[in-house]
Parts: sequence; structure tokens; C-alpha cells
Amino acid sequence: MGKETNKSYESQFEQWLGWLLPVSLVVIIQIVSSIPSFVESCYYEKLYPYISLFQRYIFGRFQFSMGDIGYAIFIIYLIVWFVKFSILIYKKEYSFLLLKRQLLSTVKGFLWVYIGFNILWGLNYSRLGIANQLKLKDTTYTNQELKDLLCDVVDELNTTRIALGDSDYIYPATIKIFDTAFNAYKDVKIKMPFLTYNNQSVKSSILSGMVSYAGYSGYYNPFSGEAQVNTDLPKFYIPYVTCHEMAHQIGYASESEASFVGYLAAINSRNTLFRYSALFELFTVANAELFNTDFISAILNIKSLNSLVKRDRRIYRDYILSKQNYVEPVMKTVYDQYLKANKQKSGINSYNELVGWVIHYRRKYGAQSVLGLK
Repeated sequence: MGKETNKSYESQFEQWLGWLLPVSLVVIIQIVSSIPSFVESCYYEKLYPYISLFQRYIFGRFQFSMGDIGYAIFIIYLIVWFVKFSILIYKKEYSFLLLKRQLLSTVKGFLWVYIGFNILWGLNYSRLGIANQLKLKDTTYTNQELKDLLCDVVDELNTTRIALGDSDYIYPATIKIFDTAFNAYKDVKIKMPFLTYNNQSVKSSILSGMVSYAGYSGYYNPFSGEAQVNTDLPKFYIPYVTCHEMAHQIGYASESEASFVGYLAAINSRNTLFRYSALFELFTVANAELFNTDFISAILNIKSLNSLVKRDRRIYRDYILSKQNYVEPVMKTVYDQYLKANKQKSGINSYNELVGWVIHYRRKYGAQSVLGLK
């Protein structure tokens, strides 16, 4: 009797120890993430560069996305688990004790996923970020500043599109675009050394079809360090998206900051297509913002675009409309909650905060700086 009691106590003690480590690590992560200056100086500047370099060194060797394969295996595992669970319930072979164990095991599993996510990348959500690095104080702006920005963007957008050639322009292969994006970060590093990117690991998403219908242009896998790009997108839009996803790889977790960093990389590229792609994105989100405050000016901006840019806008609009479905709103709602849970108050609308970053950068460094001309 005494031996059985001792074994019971030992078992309970082992279970307690099994929970102590993950719970302790979660608490530590919560404390650390509440101190942005510590995350910036200790995690982002000292630890994360080695983590990200190692990830990209290992997984960048594969031509296909290892992260996508990992996601696919995980989804299959969940389906198989659910089917087995359903069968056991149907056969009434599932006891309350077994259910409790499965539930606790699942919770513990999610704790370890949360820990891994934060150590590998997620703590970057708590950084001081690009605002601290460029000494930008806020992203608020006036309607006049928005109109002034768009005036410059329209002119440069037309110029870069004409420079690409006529409607028969042949876009480079996707792999070439990825290589050029890597070079774009080399170019911007000259002005901003903190945007250093080494060990390229950018992949075409294996799940591009599904990703398109979910409404995403690309995504970053924090567990493999790979940047996945939805190559179903119109070709002229892929360069900017690639630079955006690469920004996530070098530690810009916030979508608004990744959009801004991706813009800086693309607009400072020596490649005309990349400059055009960046300007196309900026015009799209900025003019949409102007529609809310000055409808007439927004319409006039569209009329001021040359015919080639207007054609690209139709291509992009048709692509968006062709992918609309019942799944996309659900996926975006889920992702919106994910972003808000990770300290992005604007949720999915944080992508549109690119305009605020660009205007404040323009205010501080001059009009030509946001067009890559200075």
C-alpha cells in the first residue's frame, strides 16, 4: 500500500514538473515582452540575428517551402486525430480520464508552440522598431499632406511604368524577382545599415491557390524562417510583396512596419520594376485613404494615371474580384484577431498604415526620400 502511495506521489510530482517549465517560460516571455527597450537591445539586436540567420541557412538550401510542408503535415495530423477521436466517441470508448489527459496534453502542446513562436520570432512584436531606428515619432498626418504625397507618387508612378516599356513588357521569372529583392536589400543597406539581410530564403508558396482564396499575398513562417510569396498575384505586384515578407525575416513583425520596410527596400532598388511595384502599392492604399476625405481629388488622381498604369489597376482589381469567396472574410477575421492579440491595435487595417509611415518619413527626410531619389 505504501509503495503504491509513493508511486502516486512520484507520478503527481513528475506531472507538476512537466508543467513548471513551460508555464515559467510563458511568464518570463510575458514579462520580457512588456519591456520594449529590453526586447530591442537584447533580443532583436543580440539574439534574433543568429536565430534568423541559422533558420535561413538551413531552410534556404531547399528550393521548395519546408514551412508549407510542415503546415500540411500538421493539418493532416489534426484531421487524423479528429477522426480517431470521433470514432472513439461514437463507440463510447472514450473515458472522462482519457479526455482529461488529451485536453491537458493539447494545452501543454500549445504552450510549447507559443514558447517556440516567441523565441524564434514573436518577441519582435514588442520591439521599439523602425520608429526608433529612423527617429520617427508618430504616423498621424493631415489631408493636405496626403494629397501632396499622392501628387508626387502619381508623377513617379507614371514615369516608372513608362520606363518599363509598353504593354508587351515581359516580366522576369519569379526566381529572378526573388534574387532582385535580395539585391534591393543590399541597396537600401547603404542608407540604412540596420536593414541588413543575409542568407536568402524566399520561396513560392506551395499553397498559392489556397492562399489566394484566403486573401493573402504572402506570409512568413516563424518556425522555418522562410518567406512565402503567393505567386498567383499579378507579376508587377510580386516585387513589393517579396520585400514585405523579407522585412518580416529581419525582425519587423508588425504588418505596418513590414509594409514600410518593404517599401523602403523596393523604392531604393536600382531595378525599375521594384520601384514601380512599391509606388503602385503606395498609390493604391493612399488614394483609397483619400477617397474617404476628398472623393473628387481621389478621382482626379486616377484620371492622371497613364494608360499603362490604369491597365495594371484593372488587372489587379480583376484578380481581387476573381478570388472573392465565403472563406476569405472568415480567414481575415481570424487574422485580424491574431494581429490584435500581438499588439497591433489596428488589426488587419495595419497594412494601410504604410501611408502614415511614408508621410512622416517624407516630413523628416524630404519629398524625394520617399521616392528613392535621394
